[in-house]
Order: sequence, then C-alpha cells, then structure tokens
Amino acid sequence: GHFAEDSLEWAPLAMQLSRSIAALGRVVPEARVAARAVGVRSARHFRATVSAEMSSKANMPSASELSSIIEKKISEFASASDVAEVGKVLAIGDGIARVHGLSKCQAGEMVEFDSGLKGMALNLENDNVGIVVFGNDRVIKEGDTVKRTGAIIDLPVGMGMLGRVVDALGNPVDGKGAITGEVTRQRIEVKAPGIIARQSVHEPMETGLK
Repeated sequence: GHFAEDSLEWAPLAMQLSRSIAALGRVVPEARVAARAVGVRSARHFRATVSAEMSSKANMPSASELSSIIEKKISEFASASDVAEVGKVLAIGDGIARVHGLSKCQAGEMVEFDSGLKGMALNLENDNVGIVVFGNDRVIKEGDTVKRTGAIIDLPVGMGMLGRVVDALGNPVDGKGAITGEVTRQRIEVKAPGIIARQSVHEPMETGLK
C-alpha cells in the first residue's frame, strides 16, 4: 500500500517531464541527446519502464527526487555542450586571435569577444581556431572568452547601398541612419559563376595607362 501511494505521487510528474523532453527533441536536435541521456524516448517508453521498475523494486523515488535526477542529467548535458560554443583566447596579434575551444565553429562564422568586437573564424585546426578580428585587437587579451553566434558572415547588397558609407560588416557610418531601400543580405564566401554562365567581355575599359 505504501509503495502504491508513492508511485501515484511521482509517476504523473515524471511522465509529464518525459513527454516534454520528447516533444522538445522533435524540434531541437540537442534535446534528443538530452532525452537519451536521461533514458527517455517517448511517453510510451517511459510507461513501459515504470511498469518494469514497479514490478522489480519496492522502494521508488519521490516526485521531488525524480525531478532532481532528470534536471541533473539535463544540466550535465548542457555543461558538456557549452564547451563547443565558447572558447578562450590563447594568443592575439596582427589582427589574428588564436582561440582554444569552439570545436563546432564553422569556417566563415562570426564570433564575438568579451569586448564586443566581432571576428570571423578562418582557420579551423584540431586544437585551436584562427579568427580574424574586425577592429582594434589591442582591447583583446589572452584568456578572454569568445562566443559563437551561429551566423555565417554576410553583407547587405542592393541599390539601397548606393551612396552610403559602411564599415566592414555593412553597418552605416555616414550618419545618415539605417540603410533603406532595395537591400538583401548575401554571404561573402560564395562560389564564382562558371565561365559559361558569365557574360562575355564586350566593352573595353579605358584606363589611360599604357
């Protein structure tokens, strides 16, 4: 009787937690890994697990204990994944930062330093990432934290850019406010069109030089 009362106390909460994790896993890939870490695949799987546990054990955890176990597993997974999202500056000089970590960083991805400066991941090596700093590298120190943004470098292009003065990231610096008009964003690293797709040279350009 005591076992039945305990099971009624924690089972509904645990089943709800399992459903939430499974639902999150369908839209967030990392959550599927977290769900596997806590041994949850679906509500049906959880009910089967509960039935097996109830038939083999007399002492079941309380609702609060079970909740703590699941939260601990998820937090452990989150801590492990953070290593791939942040890094530490090993060396800085000549506009290039060597960063340890960022194991999931992509080539051409924008990153952000503690100082707020942005940079672009250029060289992806086994133990560090070479990052081109967009700005004064003197404000960056060894040991500073670097965060991924998940965004590949892109710039605004279009007729709305005509006559505007922008920085290396396409931000206006001419005091005329935000860029308006026909503008789209395109990645800076794109494959050049093939020779067949290009328009042939049909108009000479006079330079005045011999």
